[in-house]
Amino acid sequence: MAVSINPGDIKDLSSGFERKLEVKNSLVVCFGEVLIDFVPTVGGVSLAEAPAFKKAPGGAPANVAVGISRLGGSSAFIGKVGDDEFGHMLVDILKQNNVDCSGVRFDPNARTALAFVTLREDGEREFLFFRHPSADMLLTERELEVKVIEQAKIFHYGSISLIDEPSKSAHLAALKLAKNAGCLLSYDPNLRLPLWPSPEAARDGIMSIWDQADIVKISEDEITFLTGGDDPYDDNVVLKKLFRPNFKLLIVTEGSQGCRYYTQKFRGRVAGIKANPVDTTGAGDAFVSGILFRIASDSSIFQDEQRLQDALRFANACGAITVMERGAIPALPTKEAVQKIMSNATTV
Repeated sequence: MAVSINPGDIKDLSSGFERKLEVKNSLVVCFGEVLIDFVPTVGGVSLAEAPAFKKAPGGAPANVAVGISRLGGSSAFIGKVGDDEFGHMLVDILKQNNVDCSGVRFDPNARTALAFVTLREDGEREFLFFRHPSADMLLTERELEVKVIEQAKIFHYGSISLIDEPSKSAHLAALKLAKNAGCLLSYDPNLRLPLWPSPEAARDGIMSIWDQADIVKISEDEITFLTGGDDPYDDNVVLKKLFRPNFKLLIVTEGSQGCRYYTQKFRGRVAGIKANPVDTTGAGDAFVSGILFRIASDSSIFQDEQRLQDALRFANACGAITVMERGAIPALPTKEAVQKIMSNATTV
């Protein structure tokens, strides 16, 4: 029997294939924790002195997923929340921000994680976590959404999910899946020392997956911690102790001062953008969103120093905007806001 094919059907099939290809070419999958940050309504006070707290969604990998989506990119989040009011609220917020949540699981027996974040007078943070255990620590390997991981161009993760089982095994399995699928692996250790059993456990845990990454973002404080007290501003320390031959990009963030970058071909510094800080929560995550957004659309920037510098300037602007509002996700910028501050801003 002859089968007639409508040219429009072929066009539909072709456009569907192109859409799938576009997702694979730009999707950033973020793995790890999503939680509620409780931030004092006034700065410069201890938790006990705070008159009230503002509830805000947080968790570094979730912040990055929202940040990428808000910039106009494609992102997904993989993690676990409690089957409670906060858990459902967080997933709703991710969905409202166009983050793919097909990899999120709900745990009926554990609560969504909470973090109370104190803001010192200089805008820096101190944390008090409630995770005994929280749902994010209980994600298992069997619960991983394999298809989402395999679709990613970039697989981004931190180190907090390495602290306890079963999330540690789930994390390692997800890493293996992503690597086998040809994803770029992006690592922001996001050191939270109070969550680890000891400083030694934190150092060992963070470094246990260090060599697998393609892209690593660390702060000055994390360099000092990971190297046992070495000078974080010394390029030789970074190159000898932290850079790896397989790395495509290692970034050292310097807060308001900007960032340094190291690749296999070149290294340098990009100045920060001046901002009046209200709350630095989420600034590093906004920075990561900015650079991953740019890499997802143009992975050749690893070979072009000028384009890399432009992308890092964009990421610095993302961070600068975020510090001007309390909370992480509420403060993450749009692409238009970033372009506006870049055109008007002065560098540090």
